[in-house]
Amino acid sequence: MGTHLITGAGSGIGAAVARRLAERGEELWLLARSAPRAKELAAQFPTAHVIVGDLATPEKLSFALGQQSLPDRIDSLQHIAGVIELGAVGELPAKAWQRQLAANLVAPAELTRLLLPLVRLAKGHVVFVNSGAGLNAHANWSAYAASKHGLKALADSLRAEEHANGVRVTSVYPGRTATPMQESTHQQEGKAYDPARWIDPESVATAILTAVDLPRDAEINDVSVRPGR
Repeated sequence: MGTHLITGAGSGIGAAVARRLAERGEELWLLARSAPRAKELAAQFPTAHVIVGDLATPEKLSFALGQQSLPDRIDSLQHIAGVIELGAVGELPAKAWQRQLAANLVAPAELTRLLLPLVRLAKGHVVFVNSGAGLNAHANWSAYAASKHGLKALADSLRAEEHANGVRVTSVYPGRTATPMQESTHQQEGKAYDPARWIDPESVATAILTAVDLPRDAEINDVSVRPGR
């Protein structure tokens, strides 16, 4: 049984992955952004360990994690949390850029830095749940897409650096997936939201776990998951 540390386990893709791993009897460590959120996650996943660290302030993660117990090893570190704020380049303020870059890019980089010794110890796996926007940027998606393009670069560099240490790195690029984040995105776009049109989070979870469960003789570097309906 492996030990897995997951961000974004409260809903959507992260919840689907955490649920599947819990059902398998694996050891879960879940990152919550606040103490109240930690209580909610603990109730949602009674067998999990819950730690607190706010991805909105990555510069504070080192101190936060230093005050809490951590696992002895990490077989998979899964970056699934994210935020999105749409807007045209000519209108999106600096704070919107900073919020998205902090949560979607700088926080995964910092969390990886802090936990990498535990991943190396297990010859583990780092999974970055990216987005189709990490491969193609469209109008009004500049800041979010920039954060996700940066996340791709982070994953690619980490893979090259850590291959000799036995650490595997996978980027997953889901298309539109039926999650609360997607509902928020539709609201920002002024569109009606129909979850039946989009990918089920369980399908993305299957792609993630396929990469994590792959035998050690192989590594899935990148996988795109597109709506099939």
